[in-house]
Amino acid sequence: MTQIRKVLIANRGEIAVRIIASLDKLGIASVAVHHPVEATAKHVRMAGQSVALSGATPVAAHLDAAQIIAAAHASGADAIHPGYGFLSENAGFARLVHEEGFIFIGPSAEVIDLMGDKISARTFAEAQGVPVAPSAIPTDDLDAFASAAAKIGFPLVIKAAAGGGGKGMSIVRSPADLQEAARIATSEAQPYFSDGRIYAELYVENPRHIEVQILGDGAGGAIHLWERECSVQRRFQKIIEEAPAANLPASLRDDICSSAVRLAQAANYRNAGTVEYILGQDGRFFFLEMNTRLQVEHPVTEMITGLDLVAIQIAIAEGRGLPMSQDQVPLIGHAIECRICAEDPCANFMPETGTVAVLDIPQAPWLRFENALDQGQKVTADFDPMLAKLIAHGATRDQAVERSIEGLRGLAVLGVGTNIDYLARVLDHQAFRAGDLDTGFVGRYAADLAEPAPDTDRLDRALIAAALGDRDFRTLVADVPEPHASIGHWRN
Repeated sequence: MTQIRKVLIANRGEIAVRIIASLDKLGIASVAVHHPVEATAKHVRMAGQSVALSGATPVAAHLDAAQIIAAAHASGADAIHPGYGFLSENAGFARLVHEEGFIFIGPSAEVIDLMGDKISARTFAEAQGVPVAPSAIPTDDLDAFASAAAKIGFPLVIKAAAGGGGKGMSIVRSPADLQEAARIATSEAQPYFSDGRIYAELYVENPRHIEVQILGDGAGGAIHLWERECSVQRRFQKIIEEAPAANLPASLRDDICSSAVRLAQAANYRNAGTVEYILGQDGRFFFLEMNTRLQVEHPVTEMITGLDLVAIQIAIAEGRGLPMSQDQVPLIGHAIECRICAEDPCANFMPETGTVAVLDIPQAPWLRFENALDQGQKVTADFDPMLAKLIAHGATRDQAVERSIEGLRGLAVLGVGTNIDYLARVLDHQAFRAGDLDTGFVGRYAADLAEPAPDTDRLDRALIAAALGDRDFRTLVADVPEPHASIGHWRN
């Protein structure tokens, strides 16, 4: 067993801040990395040390494995936490970390290779008896691929073998569209993932997106920490997640969670990971993919279990094994996470830029606001538009919904357009409150969720109240300009 004393975080933003918080509690030193444009960012200020990375763009800097390894050597770190995104699911990076003598806080490079490729992951899952949707894998012969895919039946979904986040993905509803969709998917996948391979599988209409948080010890031991519902999405990307899933029969929950554990055990999975599924209206579920890292939505699992997943990741990486047995895993109430993004829901969720002029965060024992925001911070197109996450916990789902809405309405991020009000409308929709969810939710209820016409009178009153409540504004109004101030009190 190895004791980790210093961790370099190969990431930035809110996940870096989140990891540093757990490291501080554990008494473990932290090292941040940053591009020059982030030199004063919150994660840099919070870390015990920081190392600058160079790059043509900030993203390029964070994807430079050699620089990150050099930073780890220079800082005296003995472990590297990849967070999510960037190099977190890069098997080559995990292998390099190990070869350079550091502990990688995640699974082995071999498992990342196996599960990171969607085609090999599907084959492996099927061999473990995990349900997999009927599929066709292309060869160099596009005609043969189209013929094999057509035999599955329509609609089909075309996906990138090395992809994620909806990139290189399209739905095909007729044979006439198949070849062109395959060509487009390949052309999208190549620049995003440096891998143009694609595959087709049966498209399940209006499915739910269910995922299972698992932990593995790397020696065949694994447990699950219940499931999460991630069905509310736009452009194939999640915006609201909750745990546990609403209206999920106990027997179905057990089947889904058990299959995720079975997969992790067979892969000798080490550390934290997530097995994702699509769940059809008929109750059939199919393996979607495995994410070999910490998920953006891990806080909802923490809220319903009372566990610190980052602390558990550290313990497993040190060789201390799993924190508990399956029957000891708590399930406490309900939690909902809302992703706060700089985007315009009225313009097909296009990203927004600006400067955070006002940041006002609601406070309550049942709320978490995961963020790396500062007042005055510029929000640019350099990074993903997700700014923060608001997580609410309740004894029941209804209470979690109410607390989430209350939290969103009390949150102010001014100076850049966000989806805060939109998220509140989603949560307040009768279908969401009823737990009637699937991945078509956003499109189906687009009219209901559209921004209402502004109440100008109410807006004027709110602006006046905000101005009068601002100390600097009151001082400015009350100040008497010179030369009158020197004269003292006087009247005409």
